[in-house]
Amino acid sequence: MFLCISLNPAVDKRLYLPSLVRGEVNRAQTVQSFPGGKSVHVAMVLQALGGKPTWTGPCGGASGQELLAGLSALGIQAIPCAVQNSTRTNLEILEGNGVVTEILEPGSAPHRDEWKQFESQCKRLFAESARDVSIIFSGSLPARAATTLYADLIAMARGFGCKTFLDTSGEPLRQALNSRPYFVKPNREEASQLLGKRISGFAGAVDALQQLLTLGAQSAALSLGSEGLLFSPGQDSPVLFAPVVPVQPRSTVGCGDAALAGFAFGIASGYGPEATLQLAAACGGANCVADSPGAARIEKIRDFQQKVQVRELAPDF
Repeated sequence: MFLCISLNPAVDKRLYLPSLVRGEVNRAQTVQSFPGGKSVHVAMVLQALGGKPTWTGPCGGASGQELLAGLSALGIQAIPCAVQNSTRTNLEILEGNGVVTEILEPGSAPHRDEWKQFESQCKRLFAESARDVSIIFSGSLPARAATTLYADLIAMARGFGCKTFLDTSGEPLRQALNSRPYFVKPNREEASQLLGKRISGFAGAVDALQQLLTLGAQSAALSLGSEGLLFSPGQDSPVLFAPVVPVQPRSTVGCGDAALAGFAFGIASGYGPEATLQLAAACGGANCVADSPGAARIEKIRDFQQKVQVRELAPDF
C-alpha cells in the first residue's frame, strides 16, 4: 500500500500552440486539464505498476472538485481534507518545436484550524496502516506555509513505523532531513541549493549524495537529468548509476515523480538496489514519452527496464 501526500495539490492545464511569442496575443490550439501536483503523478505511476495508491491533500473550490473528479476517473482513491482556499491551477505550455514552459501558481496555505484537521487525518491514516504502508511526500509547500510541515509529518509517520519517501526542495528539505526520512530524491539543482555549492561531474554528484545521507536521509537518489540517476541504499553502501534510456521526449514534466514511484514500488516490493534503480530509471523514461505527466504505460516501463544498464561506481569513478 502507498499513501501519497500532497501539501500543495493542483489542477494541471496543458496548452498547445505552434509558438509562444512574449508580449503578444497567443491562441492555444488545444487545451487539456489533468489532476496535478507531484504526488498525483507518483500515484498514477504506482497504479500503473500494480500498486494500490491512496492520495490525500487539502482541496478547495471548483478546482479542488475538478482535481478529485480527475482522481476518481483514474481509479485512484482520494481522501481529501476540505479547505476554504481554492486549489491552485498550473499551466504547461507546449510549443511546436518541443519547448515546454511551466507557470506554477504558489498555492495558498490552509488556515491553522484546517492544517490541524489535515494533520489529524494524516495521523489517523498513519496509525491505521503503520508498517504496511509506504508514505510518499512530494512537491512544494504553499506560500507562507511553515517550512517544518514535512519534517513534522515525517516524524509522526516514523513514530508509527511507516517508511517515508520525500521529494521536495529548499528549506522544507533541509528541515525534513532532521526527521530522518527513509528515502529522499532531489535533483542536481535542488541538492546544489541545499548544500550551497555547485555540483559538477560524477565525483561532485557522489559527494552530494553522501552528504544527503550524512544530513539524515537513510537512503537517497540524485537525479542528474539527461545524464542519469544515482542511488545509494545506505551510508555504507555502494553508489549505483543508471544512464537515461535515449528517447525523443514529449515532455520531461513529471519524470522525477515517475522515478520516485519506481523507487517506492521497488523498495516496498523487496527488490534489490540494482533492480530498484533499474525500475526507477525505466519509470522516468516511460513518463518522457507518455501522453501527459504521470501517464506512463506499463508496457513502456517493462520495455525500458530491459534497456537500463545499472552499474556500480568505483571509488575513483
